Amino acid sequence: MAGHGSGWGFRGSRAAESVAIVGIVNVTPDSFYDGGRYASVDRALAHALRLCEEGADVLDIGGESTRPGAGPVSELEEQHRVLPVIEAVGKNTELPISIDTRRATVADEALKHGASVVNAVAGLRDPGLARVCAEHDALLIINHMRGEPRTMQDAPHYDDVVVDVKRELLAQATAAQAAGVPRARIWLDPGLGFGKDPLRHTLPLVARLRELVATGYPVMVGPSRKSFLGKITGAAVEDRLPATLAAVAACVLAGASAVRVHDVRAAREAALVAQAIRGARG
Repeated sequence: MAGHGSGWGFRGSRAAESVAIVGIVNVTPDSFYDGGRYASVDRALAHALRLCEEGADVLDIGGESTRPGAGPVSELEEQHRVLPVIEAVGKNTELPISIDTRRATVADEALKHGASVVNAVAGLRDPGLARVCAEHDALLIINHMRGEPRTMQDAPHYDDVVVDVKRELLAQATAAQAAGVPRARIWLDPGLGFGKDPLRHTLPLVARLRELVATGYPVMVGPSRKSFLGKITGAAVEDRLPATLAAVAACVLAGASAVRVHDVRAAREAALVAQAIRGARG
């Protein structure tokens, strides 16, 4: 899978010249798909190592659910959940570790404990996130979210969802650079399902992903088992793997540099085929 993922920039990552497969490690009791399965350090570590064996390039560890309707957890609780897992994973694999968080304080501690990437799931709503990334020379992924998880799906509105999301992400990328994060260490994520109607907003973001890729920033997309797939197929969340793989292939064909997924082995194969097709276009 040569070429498009070269902006990832992780030492030792298999994704250096490919589309990166970002494996999800949720250490939360209430995530929309795997909530509670990996809430202990031992279970989370075993899951992370399994994702590594399946071909993950990066492990994304999160301690606060951002599913629609989820309430916030305290900063201390979030740290209590993620820091021991980050330490354990770091001792047992050389894969880069990403911290999935909304808080600069949590990101700071995670980077001190072995993470090298901040997946800013609420973008730069906490303005300290960019400063923390600059201080640690961390890679920053700016995810687009409107509202808060508890209420973000109540009545989302966009004039043109792709234009609006692109504009808002670019504004945050500019702010991150002003805070000291080099452009080369900034990624964008359209935030599928984060304050977006499944069909009116999320689906066009996938269909027109090339418009975000055209900004020149590497783009990560997280379609894994999301509600828009259920709206299209009627499948329950546990039965959405085939739909997820179709979305992964579509995102890679559109130029995505990374996909964030629960099912690493299957997603890697789908991405390999899509990357080969993309490369054969000449």
